[in-house]
Amino acid sequence: MEDLLAEAQAWAAEDPDPETRAELDDLLARQDVEELTDRFSGTLEFGTAGLRGALGAGPNRMNRAVVIRAAAGLAAYLRENGGTAAVIGYDARHKSYDFARDTAAVMVGAGLRAYLLPRPLPTPVLAYAIRRLGADAGVMVTASHNPPQDNGYKVYLGDGSQIVPPADAEIAAGIAAVGPLATVPLAADGWDVLGEDVLDAYLDRAVAVLAEGGARELSTVYTPMHGVGLEILAAAFARAGFPPPLAVAEQAAPDPDFPTVAFPNPEEPGAMDLAFKTARDANPDLVIANDPDADRCAVAVPDPAADAGWRMLRGDELGALLAAHLVRRGAAEPGRDVFAASIVSSSLLSRIAAAAGVGYEDTLTGFKWIARVPGLRYGYEEALGYCVDPAGVRDKDGITAALLIAEMAAELRAEGRTLGNVLDELAVAHGLHATDQLSARVADLSLIGDAMARLRAHPPARLAGLDVVSAEDLQQGADGLPPTDGLRYRLAGEAVTSARVVVRPSGTEPKIKCYLEVVVPAGTDVPAARARAAALLAAIKPDLAAAAGL
Repeated sequence: MEDLLAEAQAWAAEDPDPETRAELDDLLARQDVEELTDRFSGTLEFGTAGLRGALGAGPNRMNRAVVIRAAAGLAAYLRENGGTAAVIGYDARHKSYDFARDTAAVMVGAGLRAYLLPRPLPTPVLAYAIRRLGADAGVMVTASHNPPQDNGYKVYLGDGSQIVPPADAEIAAGIAAVGPLATVPLAADGWDVLGEDVLDAYLDRAVAVLAEGGARELSTVYTPMHGVGLEILAAAFARAGFPPPLAVAEQAAPDPDFPTVAFPNPEEPGAMDLAFKTARDANPDLVIANDPDADRCAVAVPDPAADAGWRMLRGDELGALLAAHLVRRGAAEPGRDVFAASIVSSSLLSRIAAAAGVGYEDTLTGFKWIARVPGLRYGYEEALGYCVDPAGVRDKDGITAALLIAEMAAELRAEGRTLGNVLDELAVAHGLHATDQLSARVADLSLIGDAMARLRAHPPARLAGLDVVSAEDLQQGADGLPPTDGLRYRLAGEAVTSARVVVRPSGTEPKIKCYLEVVVPAGTDVPAARARAAALLAAIKPDLAAAAGL
């Protein structure tokens, strides 16, 4: 206990933030051993997702001391590799501006040039600005769709993509080499605060994803989920010629406490309730949502059979629709362009690509992998992330995805058709691809490791009456992909054309996630095929949960 108290006292003595220093002083005064142990049991691990964690004092939390060390490690990496400049963006979460300003101060103190975005802006604006300015790295301070107590630190390289190995390990080594905080030079000023021209350039690029002279008559309800998306999406819609979206009033302004949602993620139960309430009164053609940093996009369509009168499209459905729209527009060149999706996403994209003569690649989960596919024209993953303009933003971008799906819906509306009609046509052409997810949020992270170990030791032989015909441990690598902590089961049976389950720990949340897909023939009765597929997915879940001990 004495060592723990001494470590906490030493941390408090160099903590540059009066708030977290007072927090730690209080814990020390009360000798709250349990809380202190949690905060000093380790350090936030810097990896390919950068940093992400709960705000608070201590090395195992997100705070100014941790961020200054991270920035110093990144600055050392840049200097060692001949880098000279970094762009820094931030969202509207608690402490985001402080962390961004500290990063700029560290960069300038290290003799590098730092560009700071002018105000809280979406993550894709930062990803765009890196390449526009010719910077060597970028930092986005955001925890994306995590709960309000979290913040994060996402790092990009000069190609505009998120870091991948070995850069993550080299930056982590630089962080570990940082000495006492007082030895890190912090400039009082000297960084460049960017003007509106960078935002104007992003918006010009964003609307360029659309076809000139295309249909624009479409009414939309939009929620930024208490994040930073409204100003930018509304400006993009105006430049493109769409009618102004009707914002969900209760969620329109940035609010780091996210007061109307348990989790600010359109996929979470209840997160879209206010948007659907607004839509029932306004009767729009579409409901569109971004997550708080606007790099993800969600869409709901009218459905009288749904409880709220609206049905959320699954990420895989929207991913297929965007691909189909690009193909229909002739925006993907056969024999040259490539589509890509992560291994946890639907296999439907590979069939759309093959039918169009476009290349296709599977990647590991995360846009750090998708964005690096050679020849990429379009990439997505099922967690509502879409890259529709990799030449402009080499990352997922919820603004351009919203523009493109709005264009598609407007064109279909003019033809008397709907997005649902296109999904049915894709099912007839390629088979009904149905996906679902089984996930478990845990308070004790060891439970995730236990579940993975159990599945590795005792893989299931059958799931929902389907035979498990192969069980791949992705830690060993598969299909030429880098090793990752995951398992993939392929299933077979008379009821399906193919089926697949992927199990992996979440990289950003305390969850274990299981991604399910079944493919069944659609024939001429797509609703019946959907019902069969839904029943199979529902039956797989309890069998898989039992096998994993969830």
